[in-house]
Amino acid sequence: MNKISLFLMSYKGLFVLQNLLLEFDSSIIDKIISARDSNVKNDYFKEIRDLSISNNIQFYEQNEKYKLNTQYILAISWRWLIKTNKQLIIFHDSILPQYRGFSPLVNSLINNEKYIGVTAIFAEEEYDRGAIIEQRKICIKYPIKIVKAIETLAPIYFDIFKSIVYKINNGQKLITTCQEEKEASYSLWRDDEDYLINWKESASYIRRFIDSVGYPYLGACSFIGDIKYRIIEAQEIDDVKIENRIPGKIIFIKNGNPVVVCGVGLLMIKNIIKDENGESILPIKKLRCRFH
Repeated sequence: MNKISLFLMSYKGLFVLQNLLLEFDSSIIDKIISARDSNVKNDYFKEIRDLSISNNIQFYEQNEKYKLNTQYILAISWRWLIKTNKQLIIFHDSILPQYRGFSPLVNSLINNEKYIGVTAIFAEEEYDRGAIIEQRKICIKYPIKIVKAIETLAPIYFDIFKSIVYKINNGQKLITTCQEEKEASYSLWRDDEDYLINWKESASYIRRFIDSVGYPYLGACSFIGDIKYRIIEAQEIDDVKIENRIPGKIIFIKNGNPVVVCGVGLLMIKNIIKDENGESILPIKKLRCRFH
């Protein structure tokens, strides 16, 4: 049996591990390394750790000392450099060579892509440029929240993962194809500033943005005065003619839900909470408010 080492994070990592243990004996796994992620509301670190330990698999947190002994190392949702001279296989949240880099699924949804997908590649010195081992994609319909997109991709992750592990376990060579450089695009890393809504965008864009950075991420944000709010859910409504269009201003209140002027269109906020304590501020009563 050819054992493997795993670097796992997020719901996708947990989903793959759960199904791997159903499909294979746990003895195929030499060790699992995971890490905590403060940028999401649930990083699934505890679930991955507990499942590993309950199946007598060696488990290490990122900052602990460990030694990689297996020929193959597979990484899902991993955000850091893995230093090794072994064969490292990276699972990436896009249809490479499109969206190389960071937050590919989030940026794909914001950009209204018709397809999302997963690509398994051999790691190279320059990120996400390695040879493609397997790749699959799926058509999606909008509106779609990021958590639903993640749940949609998780079985695809496992299908590719299972295919690769079967080949490794049977001593088969992993056949690869090169990426088409002329088709390459890059996806930039995102930080706290990138959660801020730009009300000059269209209502449809902002709706997708809110859906794309919601749970398990921190959620789209905006300010009224100096107070930060997280907008969890919103709905496009029919536009009206506004003579002095100023994006960010509340124009109507419908059943306690503020309707905000966008660069194009109107957006009704259906769920909004204070960032500091998670309390809802609905129903809104004050019309003269401006989001910025």
